[in-house]
Amino acid sequence: MAGSKQTTLAKRAEISGRGVHSNEPVTLVFHPAPANHGIQFLRKGLAAGRERLIASRHDAVTASELCTIIGDVESGSVSTIEHLMAALYASGIDNLLVEIDGPEVPIMDGSSAPFIAVFDRVGLVRQEAARRFLKVLKPVRVEHDGKFSELLPFARGFRMTVEIEFKTALIGRQKKMLDLTPASFRDELQHARTFGFLKDVDMLRQAGYALGASLDNTVAIDGDSIMNPEGLRYRDEFIRHKMLDAVGDLSLAGYPILGHFRSFCGGHRMNVSVLHALFADRTAFEIVEERVGTVTMADSRPRAAAFAFATEAR
Repeated sequence: MAGSKQTTLAKRAEISGRGVHSNEPVTLVFHPAPANHGIQFLRKGLAAGRERLIASRHDAVTASELCTIIGDVESGSVSTIEHLMAALYASGIDNLLVEIDGPEVPIMDGSSAPFIAVFDRVGLVRQEAARRFLKVLKPVRVEHDGKFSELLPFARGFRMTVEIEFKTALIGRQKKMLDLTPASFRDELQHARTFGFLKDVDMLRQAGYALGASLDNTVAIDGDSIMNPEGLRYRDEFIRHKMLDAVGDLSLAGYPILGHFRSFCGGHRMNVSVLHALFADRTAFEIVEERVGTVTMADSRPRAAAFAFATEAR
């Protein structure tokens, strides 16, 4: 982290699939971008041939129930960005233009791994500008109905402690702590898939959600059983996927975080809310450049940066 530089992709790349909620086919084209550009989406395929540029940041989120949506329906939006954003964050990609020709990022296999594979195949290039970090200076917390998400000061990078609780014995109460690095994300989180409950499918589809969900992209739970014939990829795949989602959600800060994120049954909405609470208190954070042997202040303005089918119910 010390003395690190911003990065972008070495060359153009693309990936195609279908949205888990819309079931619409979509292609993403990843374009290298200059330093300090951040992660931005170019939404194409709008009415009358319009296009819209949407910065992926916390204040661009317009919905965060079953997925995270940036932009708005009237002028153009992009939904279900969390797995892609987690892959970008974990790969250390600071600057990218993501061209998308539909309303929803493709679900692929329900994890971040297919996106990371694309980035690995293309490779990254370092840029001259120094990477900036968001350093948490004091605790910030949001709570609702016994659930919470919070950011705390932490001197040794980005630590995550996430806990979930579901009534089914298959999941129950699970807790995991991870010091997040590109290596730990790849080893611990990248393959964890989104999950959902069979009992909720009819209700979700009547509401226009989960139209593209299948056993190819979602861990399906029926009572206390897994419907997928291959079973789980990790014994605790559920908590790992919630952590993956949180990485994508917290990338909406626009900078890699230096702090400790903790949550209990938090979900997308509370993860975004804790970022709003952090940026609402100018004394709770600073933007720094990590250099060898020193930390120097940089621009204090948040830079552009930005969510799965699993229900948020406990």
